[in-house]
Amino acid sequence: MFKKKRLLTWCLIILIAGVAGCKSKFEKLVQSNDTAKKYQEAIRLYNKRDYSKALTLFDGLMQKYRGHAEAEDLSYYFAYTNYQLKDYTTARYQFKVFADTYPNSARAEDCRYMSAYCYYLESPNFTLDQENTKQAIESLQLFINLYPKSDRVAEASNLITNLRDKLERKAFANARLYLDIGSYDVQNYRSAVIAFKNALRDFPDTKYAEEMEYLTVQAQYLYAENSIEIRQEERFGEAVSLASEFAEDHPDSKYLKEVQDYKKRSEEGISKAVKLLAAQQPAQKTTKTTDQGKTTDQEDKTTKKDE
Repeated sequence: MFKKKRLLTWCLIILIAGVAGCKSKFEKLVQSNDTAKKYQEAIRLYNKRDYSKALTLFDGLMQKYRGHAEAEDLSYYFAYTNYQLKDYTTARYQFKVFADTYPNSARAEDCRYMSAYCYYLESPNFTLDQENTKQAIESLQLFINLYPKSDRVAEASNLITNLRDKLERKAFANARLYLDIGSYDVQNYRSAVIAFKNALRDFPDTKYAEEMEYLTVQAQYLYAENSIEIRQEERFGEAVSLASEFAEDHPDSKYLKEVQDYKKRSEEGISKAVKLLAAQQPAQKTTKTTDQGKTTDQEDKTTKKDE
């Protein structure tokens, strides 16, 4: 029994010593000044897909090989090592550095594309900030401009299409949000109208165009309906114009019936507003005669609140 325990203990010690020996061998190489051996080992580790250890060695070699013949290869491997470790921020920067530093290299095209592709991979869900999405589009377009005959132009164009769709969805979602929260503040309806128009201006070929134009009519109608009487005629008039434009542009739209209903209700709203204001004219003249200063002040406050 005692001999078996002793044998197991020795086996464990040997195993630990073996593992420690392997680890210390790599650590000794990292701490050594043998740059040639480090370089060879870094390439070997990269090819074995041991990217974490390879990165440790590449990172230490970057400065030491600056200006040497090996610097180009090292820069290329360093960028791809970061890419393989999914550190896309560092990778895209290193790919760009390579393309800028070695523009005549056979690898420059690949690195320019990969820098843009890393931006693409960092593009977040459309509900989040889209700065990386915009940067990705710019970088991919630059690649297409620099290498118009590249085999990757079609792929880059498809990626741009995907990214633009994400921006369109973002613009659509932002405008729709204003419409959804319009009941909390009438000015949100006005903001929705502006946001939809801006989105249509920025993305004239968007697949959401018809729906956004319909929602613009809806938002303008709700804006007019919830406005004070002295503003309704003008705002309902804008809704009528938008509805007419929609009917002309989309005569077969599934939204046409609702748009025509908004137009009819807007026209009724105009008539009602005109009659109401006409009925108030004699009362307003009488009030102004008796207490002109006070009435004017009240009208100003009411108007500013709704503007």
